[in-house]
Amino acid sequence: MATQQTQVLGRALLTPAVALLFIWMIVPLVMTIYFSTLHYSLLDPGSESFVGLENYRYFLTDPAFLTSLRNTLVLVGSVLAITILLGTPLALLIDQPVIGRSVVRLMVIAPFFVMPTVSALVWKNLLMHPVSGLFAWGATLIGATPIDWFTDAPLLTALQSQDEEQKEAAEMDGANAFSTFLYLTLPHLARPITVVILIETIFLLSVFAEIFVTTGGGPGLQTTNIAFLIYSQALIQFDVGNASAGGLVAVVIANSVAFFLVRIIGRNLEA
Repeated sequence: MATQQTQVLGRALLTPAVALLFIWMIVPLVMTIYFSTLHYSLLDPGSESFVGLENYRYFLTDPAFLTSLRNTLVLVGSVLAITILLGTPLALLIDQPVIGRSVVRLMVIAPFFVMPTVSALVWKNLLMHPVSGLFAWGATLIGATPIDWFTDAPLLTALQSQDEEQKEAAEMDGANAFSTFLYLTLPHLARPITVVILIETIFLLSVFAEIFVTTGGGPGLQTTNIAFLIYSQALIQFDVGNASAGGLVAVVIANSVAFFLVRIIGRNLEA
């Protein structure tokens, strides 16, 4: 056990980093709260005036907010569904002892080292481009019309920690692969899946770069999420007050979702 002196020393060493991180977070938050109560347009500097909660009322009643909120929920829900429904079988497949498993695992991890902007541009220009994209080339090979798409690993780690003796015992008792997955593997993956949902949800609520470099939020508002709507309010319409109010609304939504998911994770850990 650490002595009182080592505890004091540890806190003293951590204090500068914690203080710097606190300042790094609290200063932008305070400025955002302040700007959200002002009529503040970059096109008319020097004419700022206090409007109270008017920016919040305008942002929440703006039809664009409801559209972007719906798009955000669709994005989060669809990506989570694809991640869990396809990621779990893929993790099971990679966990099998096959030739070249190390290479396949490396290929699965490799996309994490690609910048989101680069990945989005690859999908936009090399894969989904309606003229020169790979999908368009494949469609022309079979005589189909190319589609203009823009106008029209935690689980594996958990699998490796599963008790092999339980699986062997299930096989000796005559359990088939489906029963083993349903009654052993899936309950074992409950906690990792919940953690994946938490991390992915927080990440997807703030997706911006991919939308910016591919669709630009369009056509219209069809691919605009809350993060891109805040950007357009601030740097396209130059309405800093309204964008600040939108930013705080997004913070409340993200923290509410995170709080709900953390409680679920806590219950899983206690189970």
